[in-house]
This record gives sequence, structure tokens and C-alpha cells, in this order.
Amino acid sequence: MSSSSPAFEPPDAIFHLDSALLLERYARGERDFRNLHLIGANLAGQDLAGINLRQANLQDSDFSGAVLVGANFREARLNRANFQGANLTLANLIGADLSDANLSQANLSEAGMRAVSLVRAHLGQAMLRETNLNEASLDHALLPQAQLTDANLSRAKMLAVVMPGANLDRANLTSALLNGADMAETSLVGAWLSGASLVGANLQDCNLSRAQMMATNLVNINLSRANLRGTNLSWSSLRGANLQGAVLYRTKLSWSNLSGANLTNAVMLNARLSYTNLSHTDIQGTVLPDGFTLEQPRTGE
Repeated sequence: MSSSSPAFEPPDAIFHLDSALLLERYARGERDFRNLHLIGANLAGQDLAGINLRQANLQDSDFSGAVLVGANFREARLNRANFQGANLTLANLIGADLSDANLSQANLSEAGMRAVSLVRAHLGQAMLRETNLNEASLDHALLPQAQLTDANLSRAKMLAVVMPGANLDRANLTSALLNGADMAETSLVGAWLSGASLVGANLQDCNLSRAQMMATNLVNINLSRANLRGTNLSWSSLRGANLQGAVLYRTKLSWSNLSGANLTNAVMLNARLSYTNLSHTDIQGTVLPDGFTLEQPRTGE
């Protein structure tokens, strides 16, 4: 006599629910909704702390104002999702696709976001303190006034990212790609940028004091009026850089290439220039390491 095995759903099977049924099952204590297919879900303002939505397809869904503390969105598809004002503290977003998503004013503190895609995402005023964004993709993302203190952005790809007024104090940007980034008026005090590439980036009026920027590619960068007090820029390329009015007090520039750079009216007191390439560098009005200033020539002379 043969007996049939009881039907069961394999743990990796895709399944469908509507928003109402998901909330009903969550209220009954269920937390595991991995592989859920629920495009365009309306979960705004809901408390879904600890929910497991690993590898779920939640494109175009609305999580605005939701409580998602410790939620698992690992490898989930969240393209164009709305997380505005949501609480994602300690959430797992490793490998998730958040391209074109709205995360403005969201709290992502201490979240795991390694290798996440945030291409063209909106993160204005988002909280990302101590967040792990190692190897994340943030090309063309918008992060004005975002808080990224102590965040890990090592090897992140951030081409043409827009983040004026953001706070990246003590952030790890080692070997990050920031070519063409707009980072005007950002704070990078004590940040790590060694091996990073910022070709053509705008860091006007930035505070980079005590930052570690050894062997960085800063060709054609705009660092006008930037604070580079005590910054380590040894072995870096600053060819064609705009350092007009920058503060370079005690800045380490040994073995760096500043050929063709604009240093007019910069302050370089006690800067270290051992083996520095200063060919074709404009130093009119610059306070040199020994305190000497090359005055601007008078009209008619």
C-alpha cells in the first residue's frame, strides 16, 4: 500500500500574500516571510520589527514611517520602495537592491548594508551612524545632510554622489570611488580616505582636519577654502587641484604631486613638503611653511 507524502512548501519557494494578510499573520506572531512576492505593498506606519523578508520582492512598496528595527531584508528587491522616515536600526540589508528607493530621514544606524545597491537612491537627512556600507554602490545617490559618522564605506562605489552638508566624521572611505562627487561643506574630521579616488570631486569648504588621505587620487579636485589642518596627504596626486584659500597647517604632503595646483592665498604653515612636486603651482599670496608669503605683483610692475 502506497502512501503519499504530505504536501509541504519548500523553504525557498516564492509565495504571495497581500498586505492585509501579511499584517494579520505578523500579528499572530509569525515572523518568517522570506521569498515573499508582494510588489507595491502598503505597509506605511506599521510596526514590523524583527520581520524576516529575506530575498523578498517588494518593489514599489511603501514602508514610510514603519518600525523595522532588526528586520531582515537581505538580498531583497526593494527598487523604488519608500522608506521615508522609517526606523531601520540594526536591519540586515546586505546585498539588497534599493536602487531609486526613498530613504530620506530614515534611521539606518548600525544597519548591515554591505554590497547593497543604492544607485540613485534618496537619503537626504538619513541617519547612517556606524552603518556598514562596505562595497556598497551609491552612484548618483542623493545624501544631503546625511549623518554617516563612524560609517564603513570602504571600497564603496560612489561616482557622482551628491552629499553637500553631510557628516562623515571618522568614516572609513578607504579605497572608495568618489570621482565627480559633490561633497561641498561636508565634515570629514578624522575620516579615512587612503587609496580613495576623488577625481574632479567638489569638496569646497569641507572640514578634512586630521583625515588620513595617503595615496589618494585627487586630480582636478576642488578643495578651495577646505580645512586640511593636520591631514595626511602623503604620496597623493593633487595635479590641477584647486586649493585656493585652503588651510594646510601642519598638513603632510611629502612625495605628493601638486603640479599645476592653485594654492593662492592658502595657509601652509609648518606643512611637510619633502620631495613634493610643486612645478607650475600658483602660490601667489600663499603663506608658505616657513611663514614667508609670496605677495601678489603690483599693477604696472
